[in-house]
Amino acid sequence: MTTDVPSRAGLSPASEAELGELIAERHATRQPLRITGGGTRVENGALSGDTLSTAAISGVVTYEPGEMTLIARAGTPLDEIQAMLAAEGQSLAFEPADMRGVLGGNGTSTIGGVVAANASGPRRMLVGACRDHLLGLRFVDGRGRVLKNGGRVMKNVTGLDLGKLLCGAHGTLGVLTEVALKTLPILPDRCTLGFHGVTVDEAAQIFARALATPYEVSGAAFRDGTAWLRVEELGPQMGYRRDRLLALLQPRKAEVLDAEATLSLWRGLRDLDHFAGTATPLWRVLVKPSLAPSTVRALQALGGTVSVDWGGGLVWYCGPGPAQEVRQIARHATLVRRGGLAGPAFAPEAPAVTRLSLGLRRVFDPAGILNPGLMDQ
Repeated sequence: MTTDVPSRAGLSPASEAELGELIAERHATRQPLRITGGGTRVENGALSGDTLSTAAISGVVTYEPGEMTLIARAGTPLDEIQAMLAAEGQSLAFEPADMRGVLGGNGTSTIGGVVAANASGPRRMLVGACRDHLLGLRFVDGRGRVLKNGGRVMKNVTGLDLGKLLCGAHGTLGVLTEVALKTLPILPDRCTLGFHGVTVDEAAQIFARALATPYEVSGAAFRDGTAWLRVEELGPQMGYRRDRLLALLQPRKAEVLDAEATLSLWRGLRDLDHFAGTATPLWRVLVKPSLAPSTVRALQALGGTVSVDWGGGLVWYCGPGPAQEVRQIARHATLVRRGGLAGPAFAPEAPAVTRLSLGLRRVFDPAGILNPGLMDQ
């Protein structure tokens, strides 16, 4: 749902109704639109059409801390939402990243952009992705129709779950105007175990053993020869789980980071601070955790650097190499920061998936005006 390149014209409807009218006009004339939230998720410079921003469709509709539900308009800044939740001791448990550092932008991340990109951070492997916390939404499709799906609480989410389609579609099926999300309490106690001087194969072994336990590891990442494991819980439980993990992983020695150091470390890992400040191409690669070591070695052979998240399920590669070579190594590779590379940002889909995707787009956007070519250029 985002592009970081300014267009010839900027359109910023102030309401859902105004947005519907605008898209209906573009549908009738088949004029394309580049849909943007804050322009902070995926760098795409090849899209055509005028930029349509949802920034003016902003504001929290309702927040019920007791029911742990939040409803906000799509253009609401993510920082504003996170501050409001933190004041009540709650958060978006899937911890979406702040990508402005790696993309070199100064836009404002919006909650609509988070949902449209299915943005999910290190805690995803324990609590699920953004789409798993999505209770409902409202959106305007490519005909200009206002549609809604889901409800305010989990028991009201019935029928066809359009949220699963829109979440991660990057604005190609519709323009989000409102989202309902589940919130969760912030666990007050946390620590991190750091295993230094390990290879990616050894890190994979550490992750496999730790994640097979009932100790609810909420982060498992690897970079620069260190495997990191995060534990979050109430005081006595956190200490018990920490000690059990240390015993399980003996004779390996671990550095134990306190709560403050843990917050700082995982914020940096989440936001990819180690890949900021450069224009080198940056790839987001999804793999089976068991294939992470071989994938990392193959990518490193291209001449770049890597980091690993989600216990091996997510590999970040920053470095040279033609897109074709990267995708030969890892089929599910998304070019997040182009660094001068041309071609599609998203990996080509299998033929069967392509047929399904095109069928969905014909239903929701028959004129093909919403972010045309973003997912298949």
